[in-house]
Amino acid sequence: MHPAGICFCLLLLTLSGCQSTTTFDVIIRNGMVFDGSGAAGQRIDIAVNGDRIAKMGDLDDARARLEIDADQQIVAPGFVNMLSWATQSLITDGRGLSDLHQGITLEVFGEGSSMGPLTAETRAWSQARINKGPNPFEIAWDSLGEYLQFLEDKGISPNVASFIGATTVRVNTLGFEDRAPDATELKVMQSQVHKAMQEGAMGLGSSLIYAPAFYAQTDELIALAAVVGEYDGMYISHMRSEGNRLLESIDELIEIASRAGVDAEIYHLKAGGKHNWDKLEAAYNRIEEARASGLNITANMYTYEAGSTGLDAAMPPWVQEGGYEAWAQRLRDPHIRARVIEEMEKDTDAWENLFFAAGAEGMLLSYFQNPALQQYSGKTLAEVARQRGTTPAQSAIDLVIEDGTRVQTIYFLMSESNIRKQLKYPWLSFGSDAGALDPEVARAHGTTHPRAYGNFVRVLGKYVRDEHTLTMADAIRKLTSLPAGNLKIKDRGLLKPGYFADIVIFNPETVADHATYTDSHQLATGINQVLVNGEQVIRNGVHTGALPGRFVKGPGYRDRTNK
Repeated sequence: MHPAGICFCLLLLTLSGCQSTTTFDVIIRNGMVFDGSGAAGQRIDIAVNGDRIAKMGDLDDARARLEIDADQQIVAPGFVNMLSWATQSLITDGRGLSDLHQGITLEVFGEGSSMGPLTAETRAWSQARINKGPNPFEIAWDSLGEYLQFLEDKGISPNVASFIGATTVRVNTLGFEDRAPDATELKVMQSQVHKAMQEGAMGLGSSLIYAPAFYAQTDELIALAAVVGEYDGMYISHMRSEGNRLLESIDELIEIASRAGVDAEIYHLKAGGKHNWDKLEAAYNRIEEARASGLNITANMYTYEAGSTGLDAAMPPWVQEGGYEAWAQRLRDPHIRARVIEEMEKDTDAWENLFFAAGAEGMLLSYFQNPALQQYSGKTLAEVARQRGTTPAQSAIDLVIEDGTRVQTIYFLMSESNIRKQLKYPWLSFGSDAGALDPEVARAHGTTHPRAYGNFVRVLGKYVRDEHTLTMADAIRKLTSLPAGNLKIKDRGLLKPGYFADIVIFNPETVADHATYTDSHQLATGINQVLVNGEQVIRNGVHTGALPGRFVKGPGYRDRTNK
């Protein structure tokens, strides 16, 4: 062949070789991939283009703008936080560090209260409360959908979604009154739920131990849940009791699901109070029986022996009617105060009395708004009472009045053996029940529950690696595809071509939580790389500054821009 012909053939071969090399935005190589389905891990590569997974398999011949070596590490879908209180923390800091360092790529809000819809009255009330807090901001939305879009537009690292709060629509319509809505008021409440579902809410959330949610009767909840059923949404509930009336409360949730025609989930499943620990097996059996009858009943949990809520959960709901100001004013009345103390110090089935269930030695005070009271952060109520020379019940009442808030408190209520049993339930996922915090900022405001920093990695480190309570495959399924499937979210929760590239890479030998009850503000370690919608937000354990998070919409979403 003429030399020129040889050169031409070589050129064609070179060009052909170049054309066969596929280029992607990101390739993750050499990792042990658990796709979220519950299947065993396999050593394959993952390619990402834009915000989606483009290809999985042998990608030795492919190239990418960013190549991540995941050797000796596990690659999983991003984790779903079924109960997040990052509603306000993401406004002031869109990074969500305490959650992102646990591999959380989707925050789900709405335990009873949601950030919308707002009426003129509730907007003014909410703004006044926010202005008194440590990180004030301006409310720039009216509806729940507008709030979630506001987060996306301002820039956040994780994705966000929300239930509409049953308490929110009740307060919008009835205020803080202890009464049932009339027919007209109920229709107004239902119309708010309709609008929120069309805007992308996941369903209806309730929190029934707290006033004014406590005042809602079962029929009211069924009427609201039936609306979300029209959009294939879910009813999710902090039930009326997690202690003395745990089983009866599960029965109520099942009744709501059955009569409203909806799936239902239990927030932070537990048997609270030592005298109730033996009820867990009966609770499990009730849920299993409901599932066998055709109802999709599920639950989530946090992996700690203590919960956290306000001192409102230590006082009877009747004294709280009308909201905080009315509550605090009643507590100043000596006769009412005496009655409240008497009820606090007695066991009861009439309301969820966490003061009695935990005891003053089992109540750790965590956050105060009043600087003069911050000296008590991290101390038990019993210690504070001794320091102040009063009884624990008197101290609790005084602190609520003096702080101007319900006073965030950690209550020790659960059994470690029950936690291990619950972890194995096939229909159980996870929620932090906490904000997403920057430890350097949050530390200045007192302590918090360690679940804010450790709930998810605790599953992988303590319960998978160290104690072998769960297999890695099942743990990852419970952290990813199970909650995403329960929420009916499309194209998330699995590592699969065409799905959004929410991806977590962690070292199974070093992943660990470090936050404790006395030193809570410590980030988890071992989560080395995190991608959200294809963008790297954690690189080698450090936040990149990227804010690619989106508003993830529920099954009833109606795109009003494309009618």
